Amino acid sequence: MRFKDAVVVVTGASRGIGKGIAESFAREGAKAALVGRDEGLLAAVCAEISASGGEAFAIHADVSKQQEMEKMAQSVLSRYGKIDILCHNAGIYPCSRLESMSLGEWQKVIDINLTGTFLAVKACIPWMKQAKMGKIVITSSISGPTTAFPGFAHYAASKAGVNGFVRTCAVELAKYNINVNAVEPGTIINESVEALGEEHVSNMVRAVPLGRLGTCQDVAAAIMFLASPEASYITGQSIIIDGGQVLPESSFMEF
Repeated sequence: MRFKDAVVVVTGASRGIGKGIAESFAREGAKAALVGRDEGLLAAVCAEISASGGEAFAIHADVSKQQEMEKMAQSVLSRYGKIDILCHNAGIYPCSRLESMSLGEWQKVIDINLTGTFLAVKACIPWMKQAKMGKIVITSSISGPTTAFPGFAHYAASKAGVNGFVRTCAVELAKYNINVNAVEPGTIINESVEALGEEHVSNMVRAVPLGRLGTCQDVAAAIMFLASPEASYITGQSIIIDGGQVLPESSFMEF
C-alpha cells in the first residue's frame, strides 16, 4: 500500500497502458481520478477498480482543451482536496506517410500528444506548488526520442517534444519539490497490437532481446517507482521500458 490515500490523476485511462496505471495505483491504496474521452470505457474501468476494493472516479475530458483540463483539476480538488500525482498518459498514434499526411492529421497528433501534455501539467501545477510537493510522470515513447518508424513522423515529433518538455518542466518546478519524469515504452501488447495478427506480433517479438512484448503492468511498475518516495531524488529523466528493443546494433543480429 505504497500510495495509501494518495490522489493520482491518470489521463488516457480508459484502455491500455492508462488502464493498467490506474489499476496498479488503486491496488496500492491510491484514490484514482480517471480522465478520458470515452465515458463508457471509463465507467467500466472504475467499476472494475471498485469491484477489486479500490477507489476511482471518472472525468470525461479532452486533454487538448485548456478549459477541460482546468475543470478536470477542479473536479479532483472538489472531491479530494489535493492532487499528489499526475500520470499523463493520453495520446494517439495514427499512421500516415509524410507525402499523404495532411496538416489536419499532423495538428491533431501534436494537439493531443504534445499540447495535451502541457495543458494537463499546467492545470495541476498550482495545487502541487501550494502543497510544496508533487509527482508528475508522463508517458513518452522510444519512437521519436530514440527510434523511428515509417508513417509516424507526427507521433515521433510529439514524443520527442514531450521529452524536451519534461526536462525544462523539471528545472522550473524543482524548487517546489515537484518531480517531473517520463517513461518511454517500446512495443506494448494491447488490443491494437494483437489485432495485427499472430505473424506480425511474432516479428515484433523477434526485435526484442528479452523475447517478449511488454505489458501494461511493466510500464505501470516503472511509473509507480517514479511516483514513489524512493524516486524523490530523480527528476527530468526518462526510463526506457522496451525489453532491450533499442539495443541491437542491427536488426539481423541473433539473440
